[in-house]
Formats: sequence, C-alpha cells, structure tokens
Amino acid sequence: MDIVLPLVFAAIFFYVLYGVIRAATRDGIIAAKQVERNRAASEADSLDRN
Repeated sequence: MDIVLPLVFAAIFFYVLYGVIRAATRDGIIAAKQVERNRAASEADSLDRN
C-alpha cells in the first residue's frame, strides 16, 4: 500500500511531462511551417521583382 501513492504521483508527473513535450513539439512544427511559408513568400516576391 505504501507504493501506490508514489506510483500515482509518478503517473501524473509523466502524463504532464508528456503533455508539455507534445505541446512544445506542436509549437515547433507550427513555427517551422510559418518560417517555410515566409521564406516561400519572400522568394516569390523576389522573383516578381525581377
């Protein structure tokens, strides 16, 4: 019975850690897509000027 409470807290900790990592990964993917979109728009703009 003494092991149940630490296991519950460990499970909660890893669940929260999983959520943080998942959110950070999602934010990184979104940021990378925005950079790619900006780069493509910049290249299209520079081609239009020529």
